[in-house]
Amino acid sequence: MVTRQKYLALERKPINISAFKVPKGNIHIIPNRCKECLYCIELCPNSVLEKSDSINHKGYHYPRVKPGKEDSCVACSMCEWVCPEFAIFVKEVKE
Repeated sequence: MVTRQKYLALERKPINISAFKVPKGNIHIIPNRCKECLYCIELCPNSVLEKSDSINHKGYHYPRVKPGKEDSCVACSMCEWVCPEFAIFVKEVKE
């Protein structure tokens, strides 16, 4: 028996998914601007960011890219949009 969730998941996949190229992005963080609001970490769709152990000159833990997740950024720029201090930005990698 197929549940509703499984049905919707199957229904939403494009038939020609291999024809689409997933964009890649490089995340750039300006540590001294960060005030540890954690919006970028919470709203990243691929969970690429985490709180670092280091602190900036204001005493806040700024975000960093999780080890092993360097290639997981899809350049959606959500972190850029939600950062109130403009401490993070994404550059799309052109291949």
